[in-house]
Amino acid sequence: MKIFISGACGFVGSELALGLRELGFEVSGCDNFSRPGSELNRGRLEAAGVEFWTGDVRYEKDLEKVRGVDWVIDAAANPSVLAGVDGKTSSRELLEHNLWGTVNLLEVCKRENAGMILLSTSRVYSIPALCALPVEAEEGAFVLREQSATAGPGGLNEDFSTAAPVSLYGASKLASEQLALEYGAAFGFPVWVDRCGVMAGAGQFGKPDQGIFSYWIHSWARKAPLKYIGFEGTGHQVRDCLHPRDLLELLLKQMAAGNEGHERIFNVSGGAASARSLRQLSDWCAAEFGPHEVAVDLTPRPFDLPWVVLDSARAEKAWDWQPRRSVTDICVEIARHAREHPEWLAVSAGK
Repeated sequence: MKIFISGACGFVGSELALGLRELGFEVSGCDNFSRPGSELNRGRLEAAGVEFWTGDVRYEKDLEKVRGVDWVIDAAANPSVLAGVDGKTSSRELLEHNLWGTVNLLEVCKRENAGMILLSTSRVYSIPALCALPVEAEEGAFVLREQSATAGPGGLNEDFSTAAPVSLYGASKLASEQLALEYGAAFGFPVWVDRCGVMAGAGQFGKPDQGIFSYWIHSWARKAPLKYIGFEGTGHQVRDCLHPRDLLELLLKQMAAGNEGHERIFNVSGGAASARSLRQLSDWCAAEFGPHEVAVDLTPRPFDLPWVVLDSARAEKAWDWQPRRSVTDICVEIARHAREHPEWLAVSAGK
């Protein structure tokens, strides 16, 4: 089986590519190196036998080399929820990357009769609906106090509202989901949409607005400045996390299934078991690296949310899938990487 991965030098794309090569798959991929640090993964991919070229999914000509593939994994995106509004990336550029890039990859699938796996995000869920969830602080973290048909102790399910606003980033991924499903139905190729929680693990390029587990642990290890933003400076906001190698186990099942099955959209996440607040992550870091002061900034950050945990029960039922790595396993892996790579914060920032 031959698999093409867009964004192959990103954290998730490179881990998937290396994992697939270890299993004997023929893998190709491209990347435009827009993410600082991603160029460091090129050598690892080529050494593993991944066919790689510098390319940008926004441009059809850069995808002309994708031939004879059985599956396309769309792992290329500007992954920041602040993209398009923070002055670093224009709104048009965000949509060109995240939406039009997916259209170009779908055209490849149409041309090659290849399946598509779209890596989507929890950010497709409605910001007002998420902010309206009844949460209270308990033991340094927000917890959900009332259960509904779409949100419970296990997290949000796939029927949770996706009504606007979801951020420009979330809208670009939600629109990509719909187009992918439409292309698959119209042209007869299989499509799977996986809405991922926070991806985390060693080698992730962490920043405050993306890759928060890596950013927090690396910053703590270096005694670099950290701060709790908004939410009265408590650090109670909660996210769950998932290692890309656990994601790979699901993708293998989806590729083997082809067009079988009725459900096409799945939450893919560590769920409630992996959910941690920044305050709880700080407690773990203090035990691992010693004390470190965290500043407080009471100014709310755009699109920040108190509690986002995904329920992957649908994936578990359909695919007999559960993540193998615990949140502690992931944090220990990142901490080891932080000790071995003291320069990583500068790498992630492009310095």
